[in-house]
Amino acid sequence: MHVSPRIAALKTSPASLLAKQARELRSAGRDIILLSSGELDFPTPLHVIEAADRAARAVPVGYTDVDGSASLKEAVREKFARENGIICGQDEVIICNGSKQVMFNGLMATIAAGDEVIVPAPYWASYLELVAFAGGTPVVAETNGKLTPDALEKAITPQTRWLILNNPVNPTGGVYSARELAALADVLRRHPHVMVMSDDLYEHIVFDGAAFATMASAAPDLAERTLTVNGVSKAYAMMGWRIGYGAGSRALIANMVKVQSQSTSNASTVSQAAAEAALRGPQIEISHNLASMTQARGKVLEAVRMMPGLAMEAPMGTFYAYVSCAGLLESRTAEGNGLRDDRDVARFLLDEGGVVVMPGADCGLSPYFRINFACLPETLDRALAQIGRAVAMLA
Repeated sequence: MHVSPRIAALKTSPASLLAKQARELRSAGRDIILLSSGELDFPTPLHVIEAADRAARAVPVGYTDVDGSASLKEAVREKFARENGIICGQDEVIICNGSKQVMFNGLMATIAAGDEVIVPAPYWASYLELVAFAGGTPVVAETNGKLTPDALEKAITPQTRWLILNNPVNPTGGVYSARELAALADVLRRHPHVMVMSDDLYEHIVFDGAAFATMASAAPDLAERTLTVNGVSKAYAMMGWRIGYGAGSRALIANMVKVQSQSTSNASTVSQAAAEAALRGPQIEISHNLASMTQARGKVLEAVRMMPGLAMEAPMGTFYAYVSCAGLLESRTAEGNGLRDDRDVARFLLDEGGVVVMPGADCGLSPYFRINFACLPETLDRALAQIGRAVAMLA
């Protein structure tokens, strides 16, 4: 079989590979706890499910416009205006099959061979592959958790097309303030050829009174150069519903619609109805889920600090803990095998603890591993206990 060079160079998402591995081990009889995914163990709000049911019973369940139904786009416009101070028209909004497709469309619509995209590290692993698939070159900017103006300035070249900025940050849980975004905007104003892809998917998951900010509102004069990316998966526990949305300039969105028209066409009509209900309906589940995640975050902090060789800082956003395992390197298992890096640590925690974690190497910063704490309390308790027992076995 002849394989396209573009596909041959493409890597499968690490998170999806880990989830597949967990399913295979479970089917073989292993008791496995999956903490490497980006899913929440919370139910989709009932009024959202009811809206989907009504949409599914319509005759026929037809297509919407490629860029989404007019009513969902209006709900998105209202959301952006209400929560983010972003004012956009219907033709400046696109509805996609998840936020990843929003980013994919944006990159495919704008990237040419030789173009560069700045990706601060640590990062969501898919950013690099999306850029490469579009024909661009990812330029990783090293950070101490958040991109600084100096680091941004050094990374920009005449070939830079985009800066991808995730806030809050997956995997570290860092949160950029409006002031920090404004400082980055000062750099971007000196480089008008650089656009900003603002991935705001974890917008509603911030702790300790931290305030969320996004580039198009922190620097309104850059709104025409900004693609604001969001979705319903994390805020409303709607991962499998697969609805993301974006707002950008009229010209950018028009070209993104072209890409989508020849790939997936419109997102699921039923899921769009569900997303509209989520955005327009009661928002109480967001605060309830955040309260649960706040308790879980505290539990993880306490547990990790009691485990020799592990350390972490409290994440200010997202539902991930990015755990340093530097103190475990050079330790030996009961079989005498040494742990050389975070991939070895992740393998050890799976083999001896039955817990799947994401190695920091897949996120661009080692030696760490990422765990998801947005799970049922009993699941998290069991996972932390099993990690603790495994770590205690090391010599």
